[in-house]
Amino acid sequence: MSNVEDIVRSMRASRGNVKFSDGLKVGMHFFGKPRISGSHYIFKTPWRGDPWVNMQNSKGKMKPYQAKQLLSAVDRLEGKKSV
Repeated sequence: MSNVEDIVRSMRASRGNVKFSDGLKVGMHFFGKPRISGSHYIFKTPWRGDPWVNMQNSKGKMKPYQAKQLLSAVDRLEGKKSV
């Protein structure tokens, strides 16, 4: 999948079964280049409070709770109700 909107739609339908490379594309599209610390890809968000989205590659997949956090951050950025 190449279109970020298609990837986000697929992430919502997948119930946590998300390819890490797809999550990385979404994170980079919305939040820019991640800071990498070991196995953690950390995206800075533009708001105060909890301004980070963390991702880890777990055998080519995102951890389900991290996929949910990424979608919640995308929703917040777009002004939509959180997942």
